[in-house]
Amino acid sequence: MNKLEIREILKYLPHRFPFLLIDRVLSYEAGKNILAMKNVAVNEPYFQGHFPGNPVMPGVMILESLAQAAAILSFLSQKRESTQNLLYYFVGIDRARFKRPVVPGDQLILDVSIARQVRGIAKFVGVATVDSAVVTEAELLCTIKEE
Repeated sequence: MNKLEIREILKYLPHRFPFLLIDRVLSYEAGKNILAMKNVAVNEPYFQGHFPGNPVMPGVMILESLAQAAAILSFLSQKRESTQNLLYYFVGIDRARFKRPVVPGDQLILDVSIARQVRGIAKFVGVATVDSAVVTEAELLCTIKEE
């Protein structure tokens, strides 16, 4: 089973704190799927305002977590790393559904599979769970751009 720790993840994502949303890759099969993890901590910057006294992880941050997992999968599948000139862009989303809130202390498990690739655009199916319960699901469209 293929795994990645944080030092290896940093090779595939240009994101850094506070926008790095993947803590570990639990498993992956290049060209197929990835299972990653995000530990949701109470000191995440967005919890100061979303919502004071009742912190909830914004849905867009969960979607971004899924997109970051998709980016890692794409780079692993192409045997490439992210660089200043080579970035992965989140270009669209379909069928996003939010089933329950994600709160501090939750461990978000991100399961992303490649559905298809056409003309440089990849479509992924992503499912985020907490304690085996689905919290978010969506179809993501992403592309790699060399600048």
